Amino acid sequence: MKTFNTMLKTELKLSLRGMDMFIFAICVPLVVLIILGIIYGNKPAFEGAGYTFLEQSFSALATISICAGGVMGLPLVVSEYRSRKILKRYKVTPISPALILFVQVAIYTLYALVSLVMLYLTAKLFFGYQFHGSIGTFFSGYLLVVVSMFSIGMMVGGIAPNTKMAGAIASILYFPMLIFSGATLPYEVMPTVLQKVANILPLTQGIKLLKMASLGLEINSVLLSVLVMIIIAVICIGISLKFFKWE
Repeated sequence: MKTFNTMLKTELKLSLRGMDMFIFAICVPLVVLIILGIIYGNKPAFEGAGYTFLEQSFSALATISICAGGVMGLPLVVSEYRSRKILKRYKVTPISPALILFVQVAIYTLYALVSLVMLYLTAKLFFGYQFHGSIGTFFSGYLLVVVSMFSIGMMVGGIAPNTKMAGAIASILYFPMLIFSGATLPYEVMPTVLQKVANILPLTQGIKLLKMASLGLEINSVLLSVLVMIIIAVICIGISLKFFKWE
């Protein structure tokens, strides 16, 4: 635990100096929320919807913040350390691949939590956002989304041979999810074909889960999402630890 805390403090300082994830994981979702709140306010998310566009956007943007850190930030940092031979030096120490990866997970989880708090306070104070679900259910779902999304980043960061390859894989995974997962255009108004494509994206399942939790909808409607995210987490974490590359 002492080694973990020492690495966490050091890596967090380095991450804050870079400012990249502070911008993309915290500032960008917050700016998008403000723009959507100004444009759409409390209008229905789509015709016949029982919730507003803002309520739809809150759960989506909270999930995007997780995805930004887990799928983009985490693998780039780990792969950069591999390219700079930092991981090779760690190899001759008692530090394990799991410790290296989990330190990064802890850092980007902190970013995601800060983003969640700022999104909620902004939506509540300035746009009258109402949380209708169970806080316990929401945070259980939120934790599952964190584990699932970050497991993808662990896998990419653990096996990508260099920063360029990690960046390419992360971009291929991140940007389609950002565009087609329902994070911007509500999933319910997408054409049927696009919905089928969106359903295979992990971020779509995460947004569905947090939307259900924040709106107080029936949990039966997202049991498939829960199952998919658990399977993704188990497979990706297993791959990241078994095939971790030191150099």
